[in-house]
Amino acid sequence: MKLHTDALGALESRIARPGYDRASLTPGIVHVGLGNFHRAHQAVYLDDLFAKGLDHDWAICGAGVRAPDGRMREALAAQDYLSTVIELDPSGARPRVIGAMVDFVEVDPDNGPLIARMSDVATRIVSLTVTEGGYYVDATTGTFDPTHPDIVADGASPDTPKTVFGAIVAALKTRRAAGLPPFTVMSCDNIPGNGAVTRDAVAGTARLSDPDFAQWIEANVAFPNSMVDRITPATGEGERALAREFGLDDPVPVTCEPFRQWVMEDSFPQGRPRLEEVGVTFTDHVHDYERMKIRILNGGHAIIAYAGALLGCTFADDAMAHPLVSAYLRKVETEEILPHVQPVPEFTPPGYLTLIEGRFANPAVKDTIRRLCLDGSNRQPKFIVPSIADGLRKGTSITGLALESALWCRYCAGTFEDGTVIEPNDPSWEALTALAAEARETPAAWLTQRAVYGEIQGDARFEESFATWLDMIWSQGAQRSIETYLNG
Repeated sequence: MKLHTDALGALESRIARPGYDRASLTPGIVHVGLGNFHRAHQAVYLDDLFAKGLDHDWAICGAGVRAPDGRMREALAAQDYLSTVIELDPSGARPRVIGAMVDFVEVDPDNGPLIARMSDVATRIVSLTVTEGGYYVDATTGTFDPTHPDIVADGASPDTPKTVFGAIVAALKTRRAAGLPPFTVMSCDNIPGNGAVTRDAVAGTARLSDPDFAQWIEANVAFPNSMVDRITPATGEGERALAREFGLDDPVPVTCEPFRQWVMEDSFPQGRPRLEEVGVTFTDHVHDYERMKIRILNGGHAIIAYAGALLGCTFADDAMAHPLVSAYLRKVETEEILPHVQPVPEFTPPGYLTLIEGRFANPAVKDTIRRLCLDGSNRQPKFIVPSIADGLRKGTSITGLALESALWCRYCAGTFEDGTVIEPNDPSWEALTALAAEARETPAAWLTQRAVYGEIQGDARFEESFATWLDMIWSQGAQRSIETYLNG
């Protein structure tokens, strides 16, 4: 059955559907980046809220600034902006149809329709999932890069911007000229201090064409920090086939684990939906939650990813079932990551580790190791290197994390241990492969990546440990190296 509002009543009884009249919804949020994570996370929370009969003026209007966003718009418009979300519980899949989105702005190269929708008085929040790498952060400095060609182009042509940040600037300027208050800009991307990073990107883009307006943005626009969490695999033919098992003809279904979490600062001058009614935590201590999640979960993904890949694992649950990988994860986390993480009201660090071990091991999710290995050049400096830096500062162990970094280097050499080619899996794959080949003879060459290793670059203790592991991985293999680490 093709999804459509009028067809919801004919769905199989085992498929949950919107518990509200979609005709009562009006958009209050423009969301840029309609990937799987947004539709399994923010859209689900709002769907739950609307089912309580609350805040029907906070529905989502989708938006995008890239060609794939246009294809997603076509797919969702054809099914009345409904999404299939299938929760993958070990006891069985739980399908539901989400109805929180009611429109999707036309995707245009100059972003005119997007600017107009964000300028509308009904828009009070603009939210983003544009990926960790979509914020134009200079990997070397860790700050916004105003020299990036995309940003320079927006500075030169602020009325026809190509980036989401240029479009936000244009919309905020239009609203100010019309006497309308600014909307709140809410990042839902998995980056440390995502609100502050977004503020820097928006104000930094504005500064190129109007420095005074950039100051106005910094003084008047809210950019709440948030922490988001839900494991959401990429969609392929297997996910589409699963949707068909429930009688749903959906070209873009979403699968996800049952667990979800959302923690935010309560900084919404133009109001917000009452998301606390459906489990969202509002707190002034987002960074404590963020550190726990990014260090233990995202860092944990990296730990099992490269070890699992080199040991022949296909999925995350395969890696967790491998005695060496699961033991490696627990030892590194316990000895080298947890000591630098503070508890939050809901979890102690050891308790959170136990939770994520169970989530990683969920046999229903089938999150691929390849996805977890993706974009290491952008993820390592956020998820792994900060724990190494803490260990170096405090004089605690960094041995297992140095091994993780060496396993990443070996993976980037571009072949598995049996000689099978690893298909490119990083925006900088060609450069990484060349550097990994050089590092085979000269391990220090890998550590010249200032954008990755930052403040720990040149640290003798880390360099020595990394070199030892990389030499062992090349000479004796990943399995023997992990066994050596586990045996102390």
